[in-house]
Order: sequence, then structure tokens, then C-alpha cells
Amino acid sequence: MSDVSTSNGQCLVGVTLDENSLGRGSPDQEHERAVAIYDLIERNRFAVPEHDGGPYLAHLAMVERRLVFEIKAADGSPVVTHHLSLSPFRRIIKDYELVCESYYAAIRTATPAQIEAIDMGRRGLHDEAAGLLAERLANKVEIDFDTARRLFTLIYALHWKG
Repeated sequence: MSDVSTSNGQCLVGVTLDENSLGRGSPDQEHERAVAIYDLIERNRFAVPEHDGGPYLAHLAMVERRLVFEIKAADGSPVVTHHLSLSPFRRIIKDYELVCESYYAAIRTATPAQIEAIDMGRRGLHDEAAGLLAERLANKVEIDFDTARRLFTLIYALHWKG
């Protein structure tokens, strides 16, 4: 890992998604999820305030329309579990889903300029969601913007179940 924060244990070294919360996505969605997990583990900034431990493992699940964000030490010992309402994300998730559908359709038939325009919208929504996630996790976990973006990808993946 190349992130300077990993030298002091302030990082994630494993991320799992609850299989009961997760549905099968399209091949594009499955690929995006796998890349997000790989990238997240390779480079992230993740710390639990007032906890001297780290590195960490994270497990994400959906329970009754809430995100359950379980954090453990690398040895598997529990650190903390947070339950977050996803209500503030509803509009972004709905818009992001529509833009992603357009993007995946466009990459098969549209011109490069059309694909780029759709992708710019997709990235903008993704950035908005990452900012909201970082805000909702404030005082619970400390993450950087790229970590928030990758975590949002995984939260979005939990909605594929439909």
C-alpha cells in the first residue's frame, strides 16, 4: 500500500459486503464493485476517533433500509458498529442509478463525446454522494475523499438487490 496513512495503521485492510443484503448486479456493476473494493484496500485513509488501533476491517450491510457499518480490528476483534439512515442519499442514489444506466448503454453505442458527457454527470453525482457520506460519518470515522467515493460505490452496490 502506498498511502502514507497506512504506515501508522490508519487504513482499511479488508472490506466485505453482506451477501444477504447484496443482489447480483450486471457484469458492469459486478466489475465496478470489485474494482472499488480492490482500490479501497490498496489506498485509503480510515481511522476511528478515540481508538488507538488499526488497521481495520469493514463489513457493510443493509438492515431495514439502514446501512450497518461494522468496523473490526485486523485481528477480527470488534471496534464499533454504526447504523446510518440512508434517507439523505435517496435522491442521489436514484439519480446515480439513472445516470449509470445511461452510461452503460452509451458505452456500447454512443460517440466518445456523448460517453464523456454522461460520465461527467456520473462523476459529479458520485462526488456529491462522497461528500455527503463523509459528512454523515464525521465524528464516527475519519476518511479522505477518495475513500468516501469508493465506500459510496459499495453502498450503492447494496441497492442493486432492488
